[in-house]
Amino acid sequence: MTPLRTSFSPAIIPFTQIDLTQKTAWKLLEQHYRQQARHVHLRDLFAQDAGRGTRLSAEGAGIYLDYSKNLVTDQTLRLLMRLARECGLRQRIEAMFSGDRINATEQRAVLHTALRAPANSSLRVDGKDVIAPVQKVLQRMGKFSAQIRTGEWPGFTGKPIRHVINIGIGGSDLGPMMAVEALRHYADAELDVRFVSDVDGADFEQAIHGLAADQTLFIVCSKTFTTMETLSNARLARDWLVQALGDERAVARHFSAVTTNTAAAGKFGIARDNMFGFWDWVGGRYSLTSAIGLSLMIAIGEDGFRDLLAGSHAMDRHFRETPLEQNLPVLMGMLTVWYNNFFQAHSQVVLPYSRSLKKFPAYLQQLAMESNGKQTTLDGAPVSYQTSPVYWGDSGINGQHSFYQLLHQGTRMVPCDFIGFCEPLTRTPEQHQLLMASMCAQAEALAFGKSAQEVRAAGTPEELVSHRSFEGNRPSNTLLMQRLTPHALGAMIALYEHSVFTQGVIWNVDSFDQWGVELGKALAKRTSAELADSSLPLTHDSSTNALLKRLRRQSPAARS
Repeated sequence: MTPLRTSFSPAIIPFTQIDLTQKTAWKLLEQHYRQQARHVHLRDLFAQDAGRGTRLSAEGAGIYLDYSKNLVTDQTLRLLMRLARECGLRQRIEAMFSGDRINATEQRAVLHTALRAPANSSLRVDGKDVIAPVQKVLQRMGKFSAQIRTGEWPGFTGKPIRHVINIGIGGSDLGPMMAVEALRHYADAELDVRFVSDVDGADFEQAIHGLAADQTLFIVCSKTFTTMETLSNARLARDWLVQALGDERAVARHFSAVTTNTAAAGKFGIARDNMFGFWDWVGGRYSLTSAIGLSLMIAIGEDGFRDLLAGSHAMDRHFRETPLEQNLPVLMGMLTVWYNNFFQAHSQVVLPYSRSLKKFPAYLQQLAMESNGKQTTLDGAPVSYQTSPVYWGDSGINGQHSFYQLLHQGTRMVPCDFIGFCEPLTRTPEQHQLLMASMCAQAEALAFGKSAQEVRAAGTPEELVSHRSFEGNRPSNTLLMQRLTPHALGAMIALYEHSVFTQGVIWNVDSFDQWGVELGKALAKRTSAELADSSLPLTHDSSTNALLKRLRRQSPAARS
């Protein structure tokens, strides 16, 4: 493997360009859609090309992508790749990996890829190597997690830590929670890793239920150590611990922090050796492979965590080096653009046929919708087209008996991503065979349907023919991996990260800021103060004022 060595002076990438809808490739795609693509049926495309099922596939970093069941012809794919080139996708990919400040509204580099670069790599930003500090944090994480796992790090009373509770929100919760659940097969059975994010007290109460305080470690994940929800839960945890153990000195043995604000964490009572930092070029939803993944490393060990990093790095290299036409993230990203902007498909469903990946769709919701849920282009102009679709989903086998009805016979097109594995994690080969058979069958049924003629031939009464007919022509991708391992999960995470980035480049939006979440957070501080102090005047709209007044009157304090 060739080490990455890059030296440069980072710059803010110029982003003023021709409006997307005025680009030649976009206009050609519109014409192609009107005249051909919207009239094709997958039955015909497969009938005309016996090799389509294998020809329209690609592979990288251990992931096999079958994209043959998409409403595309060779001309469609050529035009989509032409659009990618006209939007400067290749240049934007290189700018990201090189550390240019592609997060333009915050004037920051975007270097989550540096978190999983090999230790012998070198990447200089503003004259400083960013890889060496990453590796130093990883080494400290490895030492700390090993001490927890072996019992070398005891709690305040001398008992080993057996329960770990990650306190965070957004990316500092969804990423590690998803990964711990996905890789539970590889986790230490003696360790119980849980998560708290919601300020609904029930979340915290459920997390600590049945736990011994003197065997519990809390990891507080907040870059600034000021996140309202995270700090509220951290204070709740601190009070519970101190009350149970009767000594504030216990905080230093039972709390760790992932933060850049060491002063605030220290004031909270967390020992400096228990703090792990990261950098402003790590966005929350891209932070799992940073110290935010500490709870995951404790669960699966340093070797497992580094295997996950290796999987992500393998996909990073694939994305950076592979021609667009065989590039998995590019293909998936451009297909999302195709359906979102030309077929007006408003959502994308992700269907993992693995119980371990049940939380993966929720993780992708933040990744995609916080990244590309934007109405303003990089140069500040309003967009004149749709940006991110709604991402959703659940484990596929359960979905078959709930929302698949809409996928098959609903009035909206919902492109699907099926995710499967050749080998099971458990010793139940018959169960796994049924699981994979179901996945393949559902993709086939969505693509080809069942015509009225076929339904009649099966002896169906005429009055039921329309009810039992399936139009088909519902597009899908199928992702296959050998086995759900840390490496495979890391590759899949990076695949979707780069697919989302590809979409953002085409839509000319900043995929790495999230100003849309700030207004509600700012208003919440104000309304929180107003609920705490009923003497404060209410100057909101009439609806908000009425709700706050009712909450004041009906609060436990007011009714006591």
